[in-house]
Amino acid sequence: MPLLAIETSCDDTCAAVLEGPEILSSVISSQGIHERYGGVVPEIASRHHLELIRPVIEQALDQSGLGLDGIDAVAVTAGPGLIGALLVGLSAAKAIAAPRRLPLIPTDHLNGHVAANDLAPDPIEPPFLCLVASGGHTLLAGVRDESGFEILGETLDDAAGEAIDKGARQLGLGFPGGPALERLARDGDPAAFEFPVAMSRDPGLDFSFSGLKTAMVYLCRELGREGVERHRADLASGYQAAIVGQLVSKLGRALDRETWPVVALGGGVAANGPLREAVSGLCAERDIRLKLVPISLCTDNAAMIGAAAYRSEAIAWPDYLGFDAFATGARA
Repeated sequence: MPLLAIETSCDDTCAAVLEGPEILSSVISSQGIHERYGGVVPEIASRHHLELIRPVIEQALDQSGLGLDGIDAVAVTAGPGLIGALLVGLSAAKAIAAPRRLPLIPTDHLNGHVAANDLAPDPIEPPFLCLVASGGHTLLAGVRDESGFEILGETLDDAAGEAIDKGARQLGLGFPGGPALERLARDGDPAAFEFPVAMSRDPGLDFSFSGLKTAMVYLCRELGREGVERHRADLASGYQAAIVGQLVSKLGRALDRETWPVVALGGGVAANGPLREAVSGLCAERDIRLKLVPISLCTDNAAMIGAAAYRSEAIAWPDYLGFDAFATGARA
């Protein structure tokens, strides 16, 4: 069943066309305007989605070779995310589906990050353990079958990606901070400064990054502007190592508790080179298969939403006309 998928949960306007695990097209338009503000401004993101949503969808349909007449269903991110941004995508999906009486498949953004592992050229089958780490979410998902996943552990405060962006901002690296922090960290000594690895003694699988962010703020204040400039690479290296250390430590603890044949990564932080290397080493030590999705499928994209849609329940016309988006939490 060919389907059109739409993703607008944050600041990327995305559309893709899929047929099963095959990606026929995938278009992502990123809003670079948020760099000047040091973070995503929800109202600005919503307005830019309004401007971009039609050309992005048209480009995805054209590139797929199917066109709108070849689409059998429309999938869309219903949440969690920025509510204004989500409503733009959901409204566009309804406007496309309803006149053609096509079914609508609302999906969960987090399901998308997990389901990205279902896509070609190397789809995997449950069961598998997935570490999802992004700007808005950090969790360990136990995927036992195609009906969904069980949250084994999640962040108690900030997400790993948010912590990376805030740390990068302290070092004057701009937004988004992940790629810049990783590049700077390559030239630094991760042991030059001591950063706390939170929850290291906690026997559970939850995460916490707020203390690490606070430690960076105080350390930069103590060093002063000149000191921060002189030690930027060391600060970046140690800060990144603390984040990666906590993620890998909790992943290892989850593997101690239960046998999983495959480990997968998802979310924007899964594009981080040191994290991919550390998880690869962990899986090699334990003789566990590691599935790494392409970098293009780590960050927000509509192909992963399409993959999640094949696991989700479709809503027939006209029942979805009153369906609403949700900003946080689970939808009943």
